[in-house]
Amino acid sequence: MSSPDHSILDLPFDVQPDPDEFVRAAMDWHFGPETGSPFWLRRAETLDFDPRTDIRTHADLARFPDVTGELRHVRAQDLVPRGYGARPDVVGVFESGGTTGAPKRVVLTRDWLDRMVAWSNANLDAHGFPRGADWLGLVPTGPHIVGEFFRRSADTHGTRGFTIDLDPRWVKKLIAAGRGADAGAYAEHLLEQAEFVLTTQDIGVLTITPSVLERLAGREDLVELVNKKVKAIRWGGTQLDPDSRHLYRTEIFPDIAFCGNYGSTMILGFAGERPGLADEDPCVFDPLSPYVTFSVVDPATREPVAYGERGQVVVSHVSKTFLLPNNLERDLATRLPSLGGPGDAVADIAPVATFENETVIEGVY
Repeated sequence: MSSPDHSILDLPFDVQPDPDEFVRAAMDWHFGPETGSPFWLRRAETLDFDPRTDIRTHADLARFPDVTGELRHVRAQDLVPRGYGARPDVVGVFESGGTTGAPKRVVLTRDWLDRMVAWSNANLDAHGFPRGADWLGLVPTGPHIVGEFFRRSADTHGTRGFTIDLDPRWVKKLIAAGRGADAGAYAEHLLEQAEFVLTTQDIGVLTITPSVLERLAGREDLVELVNKKVKAIRWGGTQLDPDSRHLYRTEIFPDIAFCGNYGSTMILGFAGERPGLADEDPCVFDPLSPYVTFSVVDPATREPVAYGERGQVVVSHVSKTFLLPNNLERDLATRLPSLGGPGDAVADIAPVATFENETVIEGVY
């Protein structure tokens, strides 16, 4: 049997590969002795199948165990595929939010960042976001991957990005300790910093978390300022309920382009809101398939729920840079048909109450 052609892993973001051929090439890459990462080459020895010969279709990814928890302890350099050579172009090492215990880590390479941002920029175009605008981001930075995607998006779709420090872990600690007033004061501190930027700079795109957007919407002076200057709002992070989304789009920010994204560190990116949805439609998210795919399952059986039913989100990431199949996320969603690729679209995201025996606290993100 000839080896799969790895070049299928490097196609432009807008060229849809055959999903099964793509998976076979990815298995050969990630489990080949010369190209795979030390983590997966070691982990392969514990599997009851050979990924290079037994994983032939996208559906076969369901055979993998969920190894997400192991990313809390793995050395970052062991996650980089050897096929990138001695000096891989690594943008950074990023961590999950730590909502459910010690953070997990991933390594972001330049090629995946560029692919994800190019796809995302096309989605923003479809939503009517202006090109060349200055951006303001009220999103986590530091070890959080969303900050890197914000900076890259602002540089490529916009002109420059202005950022506000936002530490979601500290807010979650405050809330867990019953210090809700302190958490609220921190959120007001964020808005104070944002007001300085909005007042003095020509901000055309605002990127913000739903919880901070809710506070902003309660300040008439800030709502007036945003409506005066901002042309588009991109929200993401915690869930945004359908009623609030409708209110923002139709009454509070009626003349501003408004769209969301759904993502996490373990996705190494995000899914974009489907363009063309009516105000009364649910907020549907489509991932960059077949690199990132969703399935919505019964958490007890891991079997898919029916379309239109709610279940827990399972994410698979399969790319040249990273492999993480069957990651059970801490989110519930409604299962909807995809736009044609493997996997599902998801709508009306909401967190589970507990995950990995920990209470889920959303805070400001």
